[in-house]
Amino acid sequence: MTKYVYLFNEVEQAEAHMNGEWEGVRGLLGGKGANLADMTRLNVPVPPGFTVSTEACNAYLDAGSHFPASMWEQELEAVKAIEKQTGKIFGDPANPLLVSCRSGAKFSMPGMMDTILNIGLNDDVAAGMAKLTGDDRFVYDSYRRLVQMFGSVAMDVSDELFEEVITKQREKAGVQNDSDLTAADWMAVTEKFKNIYRAYTHSEFPTDPYDQLKLATEAVFKSWNGKRAIDYRNAAGIAHDLGTAVNIQTMVFGNMGDTSATGVAMTRNASTGEPELEGDFLVNAQGEDVVAGIRITQRMSELQEIMPELYKEFDAIGKRLEAHYKNMQDLEFTIENGKLWLLQTRDGKRTAQAEVRIAVDMVEEGLISKETAVKRVKPEQVDFFLHPQLDSKAVKNTKPIATGLNVSPGAAVGVVAFDADTAERWAKADGKQVIMVRPETKPDDVHGMLAAQGILTSRGGRTSHAALVARQFGKPAVVGVSELEINLDTRVMTIGEELTVKEGDWISLDGTDGIVYLGELPTVVPDMNNPYLIKLLSWADEIRDLGVWANADYPQDAQRARNYGAEGIGLCRTEHMFFEPERMPIVQQMIMAKSKSVQNEAIAKLLPFQRSDFEGIFRAMNGLTVIIRLLDPPLHEFLPSYEDLVASLADLKVRLQHFHTVSEIDEALDEIRTKQDYLERVEALQEMNPMLGTRGVRLGILIPELTKMQVRAIFEAACNVAKEGVVVKPEVMIPLTSHVNELQVQQETLEAVAKKVMAEKGTEIDYLFGTMIEIPRAALTAGEIAEVAQFFSFGTNDLTQTTFGISRDDAESGFLMEYQQRGILDRNPFATIDAKGVGKLMGLAVEAGRETRPGMEIGICGEHGGDPESIAICHNLGLNYVSCSPFRVPIARLAAAHAALADK
Repeated sequence: MTKYVYLFNEVEQAEAHMNGEWEGVRGLLGGKGANLADMTRLNVPVPPGFTVSTEACNAYLDAGSHFPASMWEQELEAVKAIEKQTGKIFGDPANPLLVSCRSGAKFSMPGMMDTILNIGLNDDVAAGMAKLTGDDRFVYDSYRRLVQMFGSVAMDVSDELFEEVITKQREKAGVQNDSDLTAADWMAVTEKFKNIYRAYTHSEFPTDPYDQLKLATEAVFKSWNGKRAIDYRNAAGIAHDLGTAVNIQTMVFGNMGDTSATGVAMTRNASTGEPELEGDFLVNAQGEDVVAGIRITQRMSELQEIMPELYKEFDAIGKRLEAHYKNMQDLEFTIENGKLWLLQTRDGKRTAQAEVRIAVDMVEEGLISKETAVKRVKPEQVDFFLHPQLDSKAVKNTKPIATGLNVSPGAAVGVVAFDADTAERWAKADGKQVIMVRPETKPDDVHGMLAAQGILTSRGGRTSHAALVARQFGKPAVVGVSELEINLDTRVMTIGEELTVKEGDWISLDGTDGIVYLGELPTVVPDMNNPYLIKLLSWADEIRDLGVWANADYPQDAQRARNYGAEGIGLCRTEHMFFEPERMPIVQQMIMAKSKSVQNEAIAKLLPFQRSDFEGIFRAMNGLTVIIRLLDPPLHEFLPSYEDLVASLADLKVRLQHFHTVSEIDEALDEIRTKQDYLERVEALQEMNPMLGTRGVRLGILIPELTKMQVRAIFEAACNVAKEGVVVKPEVMIPLTSHVNELQVQQETLEAVAKKVMAEKGTEIDYLFGTMIEIPRAALTAGEIAEVAQFFSFGTNDLTQTTFGISRDDAESGFLMEYQQRGILDRNPFATIDAKGVGKLMGLAVEAGRETRPGMEIGICGEHGGDPESIAICHNLGLNYVSCSPFRVPIARLAAAHAALADK
């Protein structure tokens, strides 16, 4: 018989079932169930309970919503076991046992699955509990929660119907807070809740505790395939076939008076990573009150003042669990009549900044190794250090309109949207930047939160749903803005008595400091001088094998790349220098020239510009390699487009008819002749497929003076700065080679120029000439090409285009998205290297190139150089380096270390 149900004190049986692997136990019992069982083993005060396994959930879903054989019987036996442990009886009015039913998948999915508290209550049990405790208010507060949760979770009755009843009862009683409602109020509310349940389910609220337990178990199983759970798994990259466990746990009550409390706390600050308890609690409340944002919560530091001994005990347990799990913990707790109980522990969600600091601190505390710390921080988390912040000058001159809790850092600027559907529609369909504004967020809002730039709520604390999801997905968020009043009917929000903000108005959030501004403030990218990140990346540098270089076209880009840790320039695109305003007319003069002498004259004018650029880059990269790619794009890209010229000529000819003075007419005719010349040249240069036409090495062979000028500029610059004491390491890269012969013709010509310049300058420079491998034929004949080329660099953008036979510009806005949605391609090959196709060609080229030229330097300079998955492929292929944009350099450094660790 398959064992589906495990008591919290049966963790050894679960380990035996999973062959002693703790990850297997987490998969079987879910993260929550596994940790409850583990805490029980550690003698942490955990209320008794049991877990129904994920295997049971998957069997239930596979069987069309039927419990697998013997599962329910095992659950009944488990109830008897916790009756024995607690000395209470499930459903007995004289000595009642109440339980909670919570979900718990392998990976934490905060707020995504459903919870039901106080199972086992009915009219008789409630009356018995009131007699036992002498606290009618506590009992009927608990009873109404059961009916409300059961209705909304198990039977899909709208929660707003129940909340409306509570709001009206508060108005009737003349009180502001739920905690001020009396026992009589809660009794009245409970009866109204039962009426709502009956009206919307066409059945009576179940009075048999075992029926409640059975339906609650099913509700958790079914919620695994609910829309919000699926949306969350898609966003978090969690597999859909894991299933969820069900945790049935003895109820303990934080709403039994002033010696009771409930809360959620992190063992370290989840926003900054500081080593301090951080969280929220409420006296005389149940757990849902803390995260729902209905009551204003208290900070954990206040618990130290109210209940110092219990705070001390909780702090000690937190430190024990951190040492055990070697990670920051997120703890749910309840204090019942002065007794502390732990209801859950899990690895805490945290911001990227906190993740980095905690990893570094734990190494220095001796809890984890440097390798573990590096592995723990994801490359995309480093990206958050480059998130925009509000421009300090704009902030200085702008008065905040509100402040709240700074639960997820960074800046977000956008238009206000008051619900998740609007936020998603505006962001996806209309391309708007959106700030989602809600009283508080719920799991049903996740799709809007993911679409929004940032999140603002009027209620909630640091452990609220909004805070957790914002931190998880790196969304700047400000929550608990108490002065904010939101009217969802009129679609406006008011702050104080005077300020009104309508849906669609612009606001700006500072999630780092918890401040809200009216209007669209400018943002800036912060610097990377975070001491914890610097230390973590230095450890990554010790671990990784791949070099990390940068793509940079200007001296300031090169300096930024070096500041971010780049070890060289893997791609300097010379054509970008030609687009500068003062150079473009000269480039166009070269293209439009009708004689060689005029063309060469224009080329000569470009020389000092190019030389100056290269001098700046060499100085910035003193001592490091700089790979300069010669002109790559076709010449027509430097001229106005055919369509623009035709339209402009037509417009000029119409306007000419309205000119009256000779000077106006002469000026217009001159402009027409110029544009006509341009049009003729554009027509002459037109190609059916310019990306596979006269560009790269082909252009250099047809106009050798152009690439000779570029090489002269490179070597004049190198010699000049070398005399200043700068160590220069230029490498000249010839693009778009498809045949060894074209490379040989061009390289011989250019190398002769390099030698001539060095002779003229009386300076010897170490240099290399190489080529880009971006055509399949070049990859397949890399052995031949390596006889000429001294290094290779994979241009994976073009290599992907030519391998797939698709245009990146057209495909990414066309069929490629549908291919991914339909599962024809599992990922965008322009974002991550296609391992089976493009990756295979790269592997052939690496092997053949190094067979011809042992130890050959080989790297990658396409956009893939900054993609963590592609970096792992490059590591496995044995490349020397990856090159990416300066802002991706820190990410690549960490990703390269991850690749090296995965290889060990």
